[in-house]
Amino acid sequence: MIFHVTTSRDWDKAKVAGDYRVSTRDKRLDDVGFIHASFEDQYARIGALIFRDSSEPLVVLVIDPDRVHAPIVVEDTTGGGEEFPHIYGPLPIDAVVQALPAAITDAGGLVLEPR
Repeated sequence: MIFHVTTSRDWDKAKVAGDYRVSTRDKRLDDVGFIHASFEDQYARIGALIFRDSSEPLVVLVIDPDRVHAPIVVEDTTGGGEEFPHIYGPLPIDAVVQALPAAITDAGGLVLEPR
């Protein structure tokens, strides 16, 4: 599985549209060329970094790569030495096997919320 942190608002819009097209916070797939994703050991740290100043409700999308029709490329696009999965096309709604509610803590970390 791969993971993507987003706002509940953007995920709700995607469910209506039929696919998800947000690359990362305030950036669209059409602008960046791919959707940023993370591995399980990366998503909390990266989600906290991206959304640390956000008070919006968040979700962690759990994505089954076998259900994604677009290429998924694991790469280091920043030169920092860490590789991330990038989805080079729209994310089909049915590729998301779970949307887990999440929030930024007062200390600035990303945590999953109880259901």
